[in-house]
Amino acid sequence: MRDLDEIDLEILELLMSDARRPWREIADIVDLSAPAVSDRVARLQEVGIIQRFTLDVDRSQIREGVPVLLTLELGADEHDAVRETLLAADAVEYIFTTAANDLLCYTRVVDGDVPTWLSETIDMKYVSDYDVTLLTGVEWTPSIDGTEFALTCAECGNTVTSEGVATRIGDDLYQFCCPSCEARFEAQYERLNEGATS
Repeated sequence: MRDLDEIDLEILELLMSDARRPWREIADIVDLSAPAVSDRVARLQEVGIIQRFTLDVDRSQIREGVPVLLTLELGADEHDAVRETLLAADAVEYIFTTAANDLLCYTRVVDGDVPTWLSETIDMKYVSDYDVTLLTGVEWTPSIDGTEFALTCAECGNTVTSEGVATRIGDDLYQFCCPSCEARFEAQYERLNEGATS
């Protein structure tokens, strides 16, 4: 597997600032040809680093409500269910999980009535406590500065290094940290595939 390099990082930064930027413009900046940029972007998609191209909408321009940051303290067993319910709520824009297993939720609450909104959105018996912070502004500036790529092995979950293996199985490309993980994954894939066709 070829290591990802500084040009890949630069292409990602350029796409994060404007995902509709033409390949020719990116090529001029990174000193490659437009087809080479296109090939690199396709590879970044194939290995799962670029998952999709999205539209960044300023929701404050189109959605009413008071912007708040909620901190919810939950029991361990209820965490996933509450998180999924909040993710499905129209007013919720971002959810973060803290190391203490609390949920931080950025939302816009109509009329600023947080207790009513919460009780209508989730079952409050799962919430041991919550805190509300009113926000006067929100800026979201995702960046990859200071980070390194860390592909994850499809078999064991370890980080894939330059000694890793990329293999196409079926229609998908999978990353493995070592040949033995690749062999175990392929064997399991074949068993499951044979069982499905029997």
